[in-house]
Amino acid sequence: MSQRPSHPVTAVSQAVVAPRQGLLTRRRLMLLAAAVPLVAWRVQQGAHAAPLQWQGLAMGAPASVTLHHGGDTTRAQAALSAMLAEVNRLEAMFSLFRADSLISELNRSGQLKDAPTEFVSLLGTALDMAAASKGVFDPSIQPLWRLYFEHFVTGANTAPPAKEQVAQARALVDWQGVQITGSQVRLARPGMALSLNGVAQGFITDRCSAVLRSHGFSHMLVDMGEPRAVAPKPDGSAWQIGLADPREPSREIHTLSVLDQAVATSGGYGTRLDDAGRYTHLINARSGRTAPAYESVTVVAPTATQGDALSTALALIPSTDVSARLALLRTQPGCRAICINHAGQVSELS
Repeated sequence: MSQRPSHPVTAVSQAVVAPRQGLLTRRRLMLLAAAVPLVAWRVQQGAHAAPLQWQGLAMGAPASVTLHHGGDTTRAQAALSAMLAEVNRLEAMFSLFRADSLISELNRSGQLKDAPTEFVSLLGTALDMAAASKGVFDPSIQPLWRLYFEHFVTGANTAPPAKEQVAQARALVDWQGVQITGSQVRLARPGMALSLNGVAQGFITDRCSAVLRSHGFSHMLVDMGEPRAVAPKPDGSAWQIGLADPREPSREIHTLSVLDQAVATSGGYGTRLDDAGRYTHLINARSGRTAPAYESVTVVAPTATQGDALSTALALIPSTDVSARLALLRTQPGCRAICINHAGQVSELS
């Protein structure tokens, strides 16, 4: 879990859900760190106007919105401007790419004395998933991520980090050492650090959906890293969400029809840390090992926040441990999971 790239394409009626494929390089991290939201949308006048489409960046990854506006382009553009302001506000809390973000401040100082409600709420959600997954999912994973990143990307190594290094980093990973008292957040030990990348993209998708709905819109596909379909399309049909083949992420392997639900996908193939793909960006906090490169788990959930957290946790549980995956899924009412294995076989947990 951590530094999770998101899928590359959201079309008018269909999204292809797949973490961005590729080897994580220092140049790529520098580009992500320098990324700023793009304000680019296309509108068409008239009662039967095509939907307004926006594409940009959120949390350093591609994001998009498809908004059916009934010809009221002025109100639609105002709604999108408000949505972008909300994205910027939330990135100032959760982005590890920003040195001035609240989470960066927490990681430096070990505490936040007056954390905003949204920060406390999302951290609480992450800790709930840590408890439900018995620590497989852990928002304090950042020391392990930093070890893998510095070893493979900065150090340009091909062999894994030494067992002693992994053990030292794991000693700083402990979700039960994250303490919340009212609006105060404190990390129990020096060297601990958080990442909310396993839930933040879904949370921002939910918040952006709420902003657009508050402006009176109800037919939309909002994707800030995890897509959420709000109501059907104006003709009453469902949104079509395509799931990518982990072996070739540009190719769709399965399609979901979605109404008033979110779809979140996690897979190690999104970012390979080494050329062979033996090590990926998704890290199991209990074992210190990374998720397989050519497998994915997609969760259909009532909210993108819930789907984001659950898909990450399920992807971190080995695919051979079906009982553990089912046990975790049963703790999340209203969710179902679609698993794609290294051979491209699609199966469902429900």
